[in-house]
Amino acid sequence: MNYKAIGLIETFGLVFALEAADAMCKAANVEIVGYTNVASGYISVIVTGDVGACSAAVEAGVKAVKSMEGGNLYSDIVIARPHDDLWKIIKKYALEII
Repeated sequence: MNYKAIGLIETFGLVFALEAADAMCKAANVEIVGYTNVASGYISVIVTGDVGACSAAVEAGVKAVKSMEGGNLYSDIVIARPHDDLWKIIKKYALEII
């Protein structure tokens, strides 16, 4: 079973998503799983790691987006012990990082 936590931030636009991802990775020991382009420019960045790291990463990502002019943050969440089936959804919709 996979007991790693997942952290997600949803924003509007690639620039904000990249700023969030950069801040998330610099703030804590997390790994970017991928990102999803849901619709019409809404982008979710997904990281994984232990619960504390994901919480710190999401907090840093939220702060980074909010500090940018015009920063649009729509949602954020940390799921401490995601059910294994959530990975099926993430794998289906996540775009690979080059």
